[in-house]
Amino acid sequence: MINKLVSKIKETGAPIVAGLDPMLSYIPEQILTKAFSEYGETLEGAAEAIWQFNREIVDNICDLIPAVKPQIAMYEQFGVAGLKAFERTVKYCKEKDLVVIGDVKRGDIGSTSAAYAAAHLGKVTVGANRISAFDEDFATVNPYLGSDGVKPFIKVCQEEKKGIFVLVKTSNPSSGEFQDRLIDGRPLYEHVGEKVAEWGAEHMGDSYSYVGAVVGATYPEMGKILRKIMPKAYILVPGYGAQGGKGADLVHFFNEDGLGAIVNSSRGIIAAWQQEKYGKFGAEHFGEASRAAVLDMKADIAQALQGR
Repeated sequence: MINKLVSKIKETGAPIVAGLDPMLSYIPEQILTKAFSEYGETLEGAAEAIWQFNREIVDNICDLIPAVKPQIAMYEQFGVAGLKAFERTVKYCKEKDLVVIGDVKRGDIGSTSAAYAAAHLGKVTVGANRISAFDEDFATVNPYLGSDGVKPFIKVCQEEKKGIFVLVKTSNPSSGEFQDRLIDGRPLYEHVGEKVAEWGAEHMGDSYSYVGAVVGATYPEMGKILRKIMPKAYILVPGYGAQGGKGADLVHFFNEDGLGAIVNSSRGIIAAWQQEKYGKFGAEHFGEASRAAVLDMKADIAQALQGR
């Protein structure tokens, strides 16, 4: 799957992943009204609104980008109905030939980690059948339980030709409370990056490993160091746009070939219609606002990479 991701990035010229992280506050009134009229102001009504919102956005941007990243918590908050909306979203995006990165941040050990891996990337055995559940192409994984938590995912990736992105240095302000702590004179995130490179060296695609890393756009200097530590790892870069990252901050995450990183924007794309910059589209054309935001992001990243 890493080969497909690289191929689609080359094809679109857009190292961009759209974070499908819907909140009800992002959804235009006309969609909420319709969903609530059919299902009531219930969990089912909320889930229907999320699904309709996602579908419109995907229809407007699927030809521009290689991948999407639904964050499962935004769906789980609406219970089983929300998980069904997550499942529908994943399936629809795959029908549109988008690479789907399940932002699930799982991290456990042994049979529990194996079960998480099976749920999101693999298959479960039901009688004589082997069945996929959510069936994303990649999943995000928390490494802080060590190799015991990561290797079950790698095993499934080998079987299914899929991939993972391991949390190395996250974009949130308090990440340094643990990730920046010095161990043997070096920050913890560098040690984690070395493990990612070690795991990835044994599990390569054509040019990049299917063991990737998550490194926040809000820490460009740390990204520069980690790019050298993990030369064959694809880096998923959150923090663009709403969290303060911009194109100029991203250059160090990429290799000289212009590959090696894919940048996430969530609110900046899916809630673009609420921004003054894209206000001309209005709530009725929120999908077109998302498309305009993707085009602007693509131009910003391209300009930064050309100028480095």
